[in-house]
Amino acid sequence: MAPKKRETRKRKTEDPGEDGDTEKEPRSGEVRRRNIRGCSKYIGAHVGIQGGIWKAVDSCVAMGGTSFALFLGSQRSWKRPALDSSAADKFREQCSLHTFDPAHILPHGSYLMNCGSPKEDVFEKSQALLVDELSRCSRLGLTLYNFHPGSSLGTITTEECTEKIATAINHAHQQTPAVVTVLENMSGQGSTVGGKFSELKAIIDKVRDQSRMGVCLDTCHAFAAGYDLTAEGGVKAMLDEFDQQVGLKYLKAIHLNDSKGKVGCNLDRHEDIGKGHIGIPAFRDIVNEPRLDNIPLILETPGRPGFEYAEQIELLYSLFDKKK
Repeated sequence: MAPKKRETRKRKTEDPGEDGDTEKEPRSGEVRRRNIRGCSKYIGAHVGIQGGIWKAVDSCVAMGGTSFALFLGSQRSWKRPALDSSAADKFREQCSLHTFDPAHILPHGSYLMNCGSPKEDVFEKSQALLVDELSRCSRLGLTLYNFHPGSSLGTITTEECTEKIATAINHAHQQTPAVVTVLENMSGQGSTVGGKFSELKAIIDKVRDQSRMGVCLDTCHAFAAGYDLTAEGGVKAMLDEFDQQVGLKYLKAIHLNDSKGKVGCNLDRHEDIGKGHIGIPAFRDIVNEPRLDNIPLILETPGRPGFEYAEQIELLYSLFDKKK
């Protein structure tokens, strides 16, 4: 029997720039704490590092976020200048000033990386970049690092691809201390690995130090891969399956994205919260799901004018049931 669909009431709003910039003045750390009083959800967005990596903290505070994601360098180059010590110190100082726990900050890996690539030159550059990024995390005082697992490019098997990804992770773990490598689930588009929870588990099983492994679940990717979050109990069903196949102990973060595509479309097309095919009821379930307490919940939505990250964060917090 097909799962029962819920009635979805559309919320009339304007539509959130991709870097989440707003014209509002930065809010104080006290305002940020007030947003989470009585709420164990840490909601934020992917923010830019233009002008200095410490600016990411300011951007998050300005939009009322309680967690954030960021890139650690340019997305256009395999090689980057070394992380400036004074910049790293300023980042740490800003995190301390605004009371951000490293567990609520989720750096995102470069899109250039493909640790599962059958092309040896790309694999070697990806492996080296993974080491560099984990080293930057350590210098910034960060404990998590999220990245897309990789792609077979259609020329090797999924098993061979997961083996290569695990090899790169094992190498990076040997070269760097402590930081947890967080695999992101994918939409099942093309030859990417990670659309199935079993593929994420296959990678984790091949990693020697599994205490340094985690998973970030992207709602758009999960929906596109066939997990119907719009069905009654859809969010719970997805988490139940994840627990059975991978284990909730590995769940370190959520990417909060609506989907331009329909369930099972395999398209990685993010949409603003409540503007896509997932809809507000599913995000209400997410915000009120106790198994998602105390981990970063990160927006990666388009963020159109009038409905930017600050507005979407405010909307998501408004869905929290304070009576629970």
